[in-house]
Amino acid sequence: MLYDVIIIGSGPSGLTAGIYTSRASLHTLLFAGKKWGGQLQLTSEVENFPGFPEGIMGPELMERMRKQAQRFGVEIIDKEVTGIDFLKQPFSVSVGDVVAGASPANTREKASQGDATTYTAKSIIIATGADTMWLGVPGEAQFIGKGVSSCAPCDAFFYRNKHVVVVGGGDSAMEEAIVLTKFASCVTVVHRRDSFRASKIMVDRVVNHEKIDVIWNTSVEEITGDQKVNGVMLKNKRGVVQKMPVDGVFVAIGHQPNNGIFKGIVEMDEKGYIVRKFQIPNSKFQNSYSSQTSVEGIFVSGDNHDHAYRQAITAAGFGCQAAMDVERWLEEQK
Repeated sequence: MLYDVIIIGSGPSGLTAGIYTSRASLHTLLFAGKKWGGQLQLTSEVENFPGFPEGIMGPELMERMRKQAQRFGVEIIDKEVTGIDFLKQPFSVSVGDVVAGASPANTREKASQGDATTYTAKSIIIATGADTMWLGVPGEAQFIGKGVSSCAPCDAFFYRNKHVVVVGGGDSAMEEAIVLTKFASCVTVVHRRDSFRASKIMVDRVVNHEKIDVIWNTSVEEITGDQKVNGVMLKNKRGVVQKMPVDGVFVAIGHQPNNGIFKGIVEMDEKGYIVRKFQIPNSKFQNSYSSQTSVEGIFVSGDNHDHAYRQAITAAGFGCQAAMDVERWLEEQK
């Protein structure tokens, strides 16, 4: 069966794209993955998504988005994509078991070996998102959404007049700390080295802020708590471990875009984020598409190309954008 569009990813971006393509009467298939829903599945209360004045739990919001997409006819398969062929149209996407050593067949094709099922489509939307890089220390996974966060713009409001820790040394960590000062009574930045790698202007803002303290040459070894976070175990360069009582921990050591399977197929930047090509040189199609990748007919939406905002609402907006671009692109081919 030939689909008009296959969407790879099931966070706010992918599901929003599906809502728009299906309402445009495009035959849409969405691969959700085994763990569908994106970062919001790890979030507790969401208060900054429009339309929910009392807030909504992250998993519930994703469940509603999924049901809305299905209502308009999006077919959803909860399997991981293991193979793609973007060399020729229609494009092919495979799901199934991956055999170790599977490798690219050429610059726009990656082979999937083993027991796989292949689906074809006229166009593709890549909406695979990005994952937070976590510390991997005891207590971290247990308290995600209960005092452990990776998004100050999302969760800072919940820490009004509280003491929070930010872990990291790049621009993202500096930005998180500054946002938190608008709510928290005290923000402590913990960094494992003796200097930040962030830009000078951001470093100056942090080290000179009256609400921010910095602990150098120190790592977080454990996050403690009962029903929610109540402290962190800190280890300094001399090996001394001590507990610091805190109400929240914001991990800001980076994000990893989920673009591994597309490496060498669509253009990416040095950090692995997919690059958008508003106009492909020598294209036979005249219109420019803001969500287009370096491969004609392949579009991208969400955190896998956006390393600036990383919000549920911006991901959803990018999903809308990609869906409308796909509709226009398919119409232009007729």
